Amino acid sequence: MAVQPRVILIAGPTASGKSALALRLAKRLGGVVVNADSMQVYRDLRILTSRPGPEEEARVRHLLYGHVDAADTYSVGRFLLDAAGVLNENPSVPKIFVGGTGLYLEALIHGLSTAPHIPDPIRSHWREQSRTEPVEALHAELERRDPVMAARLRPSDPQRILRALEVVDATGVSLAQWQETAGTPLVDATAADKIVLRPDRTELRERISRRFRQMMEQGALEEVRALLARNLPDTLPAMRAIGVGPLASHLRGEAVLEQAIGRAITDTHQYAKRQDTWFRNRFSGWLSATAATVEGIA
Repeated sequence: MAVQPRVILIAGPTASGKSALALRLAKRLGGVVVNADSMQVYRDLRILTSRPGPEEEARVRHLLYGHVDAADTYSVGRFLLDAAGVLNENPSVPKIFVGGTGLYLEALIHGLSTAPHIPDPIRSHWREQSRTEPVEALHAELERRDPVMAARLRPSDPQRILRALEVVDATGVSLAQWQETAGTPLVDATAADKIVLRPDRTELRERISRRFRQMMEQGALEEVRALLARNLPDTLPAMRAIGVGPLASHLRGEAVLEQAIGRAITDTHQYAKRQDTWFRNRFSGWLSATAATVEGIA
């Protein structure tokens, strides 16, 4: 592996203080902040995904934020291509990758795995689909999303069809590509600083609730209204971002606003718990800290 620039990886559940820590380190080191969150790539979702605002972007360079249209499906494969470009640009400038999408950070240091992790909500969704939809309908959906794998699988093979659907849904990459691509890391894990934030869970719940209500004050409802006006398919990742569904229900007259806010906050709490569990299981060798207690990195 070629000599890499100074790289810092910061993971952690939503609202754990990742972005503020990344900004502080980038300012101190003269580096750039690079997004590793699968939802903050979408330009239509600045508020609901808590993307860094103009003030933060004016202090240090922020890369790979809001550069993808909501009509597109971003993937870990595309992220790695984008990340490679960032790493090759100005090699002497430290790169601080930050985000809550563990799959992206893991891919940086291990490459594309032949056995991608499937988040529980996606797995549960397709298991439910298999109980309510005939296998032929599932194969037709796979043909729409991943024609390469659909051509390889018999329409009467529900187990393999479900696996292929889970993979393309979770990663945006065909199972065929996962099977054919050897893991080629972009970042030397032994040379990078790797931090996973683990805040107190009670404090995190309070921060999540407070932050979502701030999002509402900043225009989250109008952001969802504008997104719905585009009439995009519900299956797109941007349409499934946390908060979009509940607020969309309110805009359709299916829920009062306070109910929608409560559901969105609950969804965020549950997502943060899943993130924390994922990081504990897969990033056990990383420095565990809170955003306020990270020392010795510079």
